[in-house]
Amino acid sequence: MLAISSLVPSRFLTLTAHLVIVITIFWSRENNVLACLPVTYTQQEFSSRDTELIVALSVTLGMFAIEFAGFLSGLSMFNNTQSLLSVAVHCAASVSLSLFVSQKWECTSYWYIFGFCSVLPALTEIIVFIAVLGFKRKPL
Repeated sequence: MLAISSLVPSRFLTLTAHLVIVITIFWSRENNVLACLPVTYTQQEFSSRDTELIVALSVTLGMFAIEFAGFLSGLSMFNNTQSLLSVAVHCAASVSLSLFVSQKWECTSYWYIFGFCSVLPALTEIIVFIAVLGFKRKPL
């Protein structure tokens, strides 16, 4: 029972850590954009990669809005399956994005992190919304 009750604060902390790292990438995205470009590049290539990263980070923030809405509303706060999935993927995202910033990974690697660590829990959160509000059922 102790492990189950610790999922709620763990979920909040990992979700918040992932959010803080995404905001940090917003502030320091120039270094990551430069890591995505060849040694010689044009201003158009730079602005194209910068726009790509801004779009990816903005969509990530939208996914956070979905997850925080479900979590803070209480719809999925005590759902152990959702909490465990969320803790696992947001912990992985925090570590991966920390390495993304510090080691200046390619911009394409952000899309993989985004897909597995932001889209997946947001989709499961939407499924919980549909199950609870649409079908009036208790989520798994």
